[in-house]
Parts: sequence; C-alpha cells; structure tokens
Amino acid sequence: QVQLVESGGGLVQPGGSLRLSCAASKIILSFYTMGWYRQAPGKQRELVARITSDGRTNYADSVKGRFTISRHNAKNTVHLRMNSLKPEDTAVYYCNEDPTLQALWGQGTQVTVSS
Repeated sequence: QVQLVESGGGLVQPGGSLRLSCAASKIILSFYTMGWYRQAPGKQRELVARITSDGRTNYADSVKGRFTISRHNAKNTVHLRMNSLKPEDTAVYYCNEDPTLQALWGQGTQVTVSS
C-alpha cells in the first residue's frame, strides 16, 4: 500500500523554526511533483510549497521567503524547512503529489505557533 508519513511538527514560539519530513513507501517521490499542504481550523486545505521532479520550487505568497521545500531522493523523502514562523502558520501539514491524489493523504503533522 502506497503511504506518505509526515513528521516533525510541534509547538514553537513565534519566530521559531521547524523542519517537516515526508517519508514514502511503495512510491518513488522523485518521479513526481510533490507539495506540502496545510489546513488550519475552519479553513480549506491549501498548497504552501511544491517541488517538481527536476527541483523547481514554488511557494504561496504567505510563506515565500520563510519556507523552503527540498527533497532527498536517496532517502525518498521531501522536507519543508519553516523559518520565522507566525501564529497564522498554525495548521496540520500534509504532503501529497501536485495535483493531489486522494489515496495519498496521510495523518499530517500538527504545527502550532504560539507564545
């Protein structure tokens, strides 16, 4: 069964940093455009960063300059480095292909930015 597992979330103070990881089984992530998505309470899930198979990246305006998406092909992982975190970054973060596949949604990892 194809599976994506997100990790690395937690509670951090405003201005802090976190590094999220997405690990895959039975799918080779380097073949696909991968994205990090987030869903805050009461809001729709949104794409915050994406990386193509050849390494090109795009970011939502709200995170541009603060977040960095990367991939480690040998480890079959995708990462999201988040700096200068703000309370409005609080959400459950997920990885998935872009465009998304319903079967790939995992449990996500909770990021809470609060003092």
